Amino acid sequence: MVPSGGMIDRPHLLSDLRTALKRSPVVALIGPRQCGKTTAARWIVPPDSPCYFDLEDPASLARLDEPMTALAPLRGIVVIDEVQRRPELFPVLRVLSDRQPRPARFLILGSATPALLRQSSESLAGRLEIVTLAGFRLDELGERALARHWRRGGFPPAYLARSEADSVRWRRQFLRTFLERDLPQLGVRIAASTLLRFWTMLAHYHGNVWNAAEPARSLGVSQPAVRHYLDLLTSLFMVRCLPPWHENLLKRQVRAPKVYVRDTGLLHHLLGIATERDLIGHPKLGSSWEGYVIEEVLKLTEPGEAYFWATHTGAELDLLLLKDGRRYGVEVKRLDAPRLTPSMRIALADLQLDHLTVIYPGSRTYPLAERVRVVPLAALAGGDPTVVVPPVRGTRARSRGKRGRG
Repeated sequence: MVPSGGMIDRPHLLSDLRTALKRSPVVALIGPRQCGKTTAARWIVPPDSPCYFDLEDPASLARLDEPMTALAPLRGIVVIDEVQRRPELFPVLRVLSDRQPRPARFLILGSATPALLRQSSESLAGRLEIVTLAGFRLDELGERALARHWRRGGFPPAYLARSEADSVRWRRQFLRTFLERDLPQLGVRIAASTLLRFWTMLAHYHGNVWNAAEPARSLGVSQPAVRHYLDLLTSLFMVRCLPPWHENLLKRQVRAPKVYVRDTGLLHHLLGIATERDLIGHPKLGSSWEGYVIEEVLKLTEPGEAYFWATHTGAELDLLLLKDGRRYGVEVKRLDAPRLTPSMRIALADLQLDHLTVIYPGSRTYPLAERVRVVPLAALAGGDPTVVVPPVRGTRARSRGKRGRG
């Protein structure tokens, strides 16, 4: 929904934030730059309020020269944006959050970096709740936005750009700024050109099982260095490493993760895709669509854990969700009319799935077999997670095998 001023309403996000602020004295809203964190915070606390601090604003920085003096008298919800710029605030927030009665609660915003999360978890242990934000979700935009959302991605400036050319231009500038300015400010000392080459290689691996050897050879660095690059982009919400699920089944199972560029707009830019025509004719079309579906499923269902599963004999499952003590499978099929495959039957039996949902680009929902249903991707736009993870009646007895993670 697009309210006045061209802004997108984000009711799920605001509900999550308000619930977290009632429950916890400090809430961290984390995510990549320009994904909408500041806009969401300003819906809760106006930017001209004395309870709002933007640490990119010299005036706010000056107000926090004596943080205890500045923050202690405030009441209600206090927002501190770009908190990673002042890590010395975390011990102050610990002291203020322990006051009884509690006159203020704190909403802190920042990029998710290992240093920030480590600092906050150490200083605010037992006091901090984390809410993660990506770009726009499909259920925030509606079914009609699906093609544009997939093509441009979820970053608000890219999605809302007036033209395709403007969207491409913004994404190009975003990558440059992220690599040349944001990462050095976060203490990353890797050459921007090296990370851009690595990120472009990742785009060509999108949807595939990860193998560090080839990128290491191409970049002329060690495999541990390549794994460090991957961990860095993962921690900053640019890449998703989907871990493999494996149990002590009588099958050889894949134990390396799959990698995805989380935002399809950035993926398309890295692949040189600028228009819908470019996308439809590109060899990575199917992988792009698979990654888009997986991201939207994870945003909608919010599972406790998520994996993929594959065996060396060819059986596989695109997504295994663990939620509320149940196992749900998701298969992504860019077909007009998906059918039950041997791989689906094997996944149902070997993984003891409570339900398997097959997501496709059509318009009709229909059953394939017991516990298997085909659902259009557009159905996710309604915001109802049960289209993917339906309630399961009764309890089926199971013998769980031991499992590990890759």
